[in-house]
This record gives sequence, structure tokens and C-alpha cells, in this order.
Amino acid sequence: MALQEDLQKAIKELRENKERKFDQTLDLIINLQKFQIKKDSINTVVSVPFKVKEKNICAFLESDSPLVDTITLAQFPKYSHKKEVKKLVNKYDFFIAEAKLMPKVATTFGRALGPTGKMPSPQLGILMLPDEKAIKELLNKINTSVKIRTKESSIKLPVGKQSMKDEELIENIMAIYSTVEKALTRGKENVKNVEVKFTMTKPVKINVR
Repeated sequence: MALQEDLQKAIKELRENKERKFDQTLDLIINLQKFQIKKDSINTVVSVPFKVKEKNICAFLESDSPLVDTITLAQFPKYSHKKEVKKLVNKYDFFIAEAKLMPKVATTFGRALGPTGKMPSPQLGILMLPDEKAIKELLNKINTSVKIRTKESSIKLPVGKQSMKDEELIENIMAIYSTVEKALTRGKENVKNVEVKFTMTKPVKINVR
């Protein structure tokens, strides 16, 4: 509970900063200690109670879908050039795919999607049956999920928007923080401190007790 109270104070402090003309993103930074990136790396997906942002999603499907930007199997040859694939990777936050197309997705797009962590995964992104209901459910799941992948001894993630209520932001942070703590080899011992910041503000530091 101490962390929730400290977050409440930190967000209140952030809201006292100069108003901006856009809806700022709230970032959560979890600084780690006694943490070996190669040995202890985290690669997981956490479900949050409130949508962080509308994600840009692209689907690899056999036929076009009105629900999501689609690259059909027939269009795969168009992406034989590295340049085209790179553009695609930069344009979308997330990729989903029909299960039976995965081998072809891997050979055509794997080299670009793999290193960025955007390859459709069984965790979140593979469709067994690409019907409307399944696509809708998966899109909703992705929009209320946050991917946690450690590349350094600090985890930085968007957790919501300034326009959201404090309680919603705190609930999202707690869902992410508890997942990270459980995934760390030494739990809370691996956490140096936590910081929160809006896009245009300095971070407010919170010591985890």
C-alpha cells in the first residue's frame, strides 16, 4: 500500500507542472539493481485494467479484414525488399498473424520483426481462427496489454494518459510493477527505485520500501 500512496503523491506533484496543449503520456520507469541483463532478462506481457493507448496494429491474414490493417498472403512478395519491411516495422506497434501463415511470416518478415520484439507470438498475436469475433477479442487484449522486455537495467513503459483518473493510472502501474517484481530473480531486492513522469516533465522518484 505504501507504493500506492507514494504514487498518488507523485502524480499530484506532476499535475502541478505547466499545462501542455496535448494529452501527455505518463511513463513508469523501474530502475533495477544487482540485475544481469543476459542472465535475468524479462520478456513478458501484462494485462492492465485500463487502455494505455490505441495501438497501431497490423495483421498477416489470408484475406483482408475490415477490423484491422491487413497484409494478405498474396501481398507478401511486395515485402522482399528490406526497405519496405523496415517501413512496416516503424509504422506499427504490434503485429498479429493467422497461425497457418506463421512459417511464411517468419521467412518474409522475421529478420526485421524479431530484433524489435514485434514478431507475432503465442502469448499475444497468433490467431487460430481469423474470424471477426477472434480478431476483435485479440485487438482488445492487445490494447489493454503492455509488453515488458528488459534491454538495460531500467524498464521504461507508458502506463496511461494525463487525461485519465489518478486511480486508473495507479491501477495500471500496480499491475505492471507487481508483474515485474514477480519476474525478477530477487524480487523487490532487484528494484533500486521507481520514477514517474509525464512526457514534458522531470521524473519524480519513489523509493520502494
